[in-house]
Amino acid sequence: MSQSASSQKSPCCPLLSSSIGRKWVVALTGIVLVLFVIGHLLGNLSIFLGPDAINAYAHFLQGLGEILWIIRLVLLTCLILHIWFTITLWHENMRARPQKYAVQKDLDTTVFARWMRLSGLTVLAFVLFHLAEFTWQYFTPATKTWVDALGRHDVYRMVVSAFSCPLISGFYIIAIGLLAMHLSHGIASLFQTLGITTAKMRPVFERGGKMIAWVLFLGYASIPTAVLLGLLRVPMLPSCSFCH
Repeated sequence: MSQSASSQKSPCCPLLSSSIGRKWVVALTGIVLVLFVIGHLLGNLSIFLGPDAINAYAHFLQGLGEILWIIRLVLLTCLILHIWFTITLWHENMRARPQKYAVQKDLDTTVFARWMRLSGLTVLAFVLFHLAEFTWQYFTPATKTWVDALGRHDVYRMVVSAFSCPLISGFYIIAIGLLAMHLSHGIASLFQTLGITTAKMRPVFERGGKMIAWVLFLGYASIPTAVLLGLLRVPMLPSCSFCH
């Protein structure tokens, strides 16, 4: 990066005034988001234990009150910073290397790396839809009134109802697939940015990143797949507003 470009960066924050600092922000926020994705999956998989398990999990989260909103704010901040500085670094690289190389041999040559920006933005759109459908119930407001026998929000019924619609399940699985593509490159890049990996260990981290990414994909995709196959179901569900 040129000296003139560096001088235009935030003078009040030395960490963000260099490309190395911005890469660290991307890496650290990426770690937070990956840990969230893993933890969120573990909670979601409780649906296979039955309605009581997933409803109790959701009730516990809602019972956190202000703490839950603090967690959401931290995650949202990490997501915004991650996307913003990823795009910023990409623009800086394009300005520094305006001509594409005929042959590229570094980590950025993988198909997943080339799709990092597109998959990241698509995942962001999915997150917004996911929040609107399952957290705010914007598209299906009637689900807000669904409660189980213990008076808890019937999250089991809400999830099964949503994924009973092939359009929603299809979009969900595609988005999770793009997230897996993003993570399969991104996880290895995190360790490289933080200087944890070495040339000898780099293939190990790359294979480990891909393994983690696709295990997460299988875990998340298993829920809508189970609903579509009738393994998770609720009798007398209303018709999906997206499919009918």
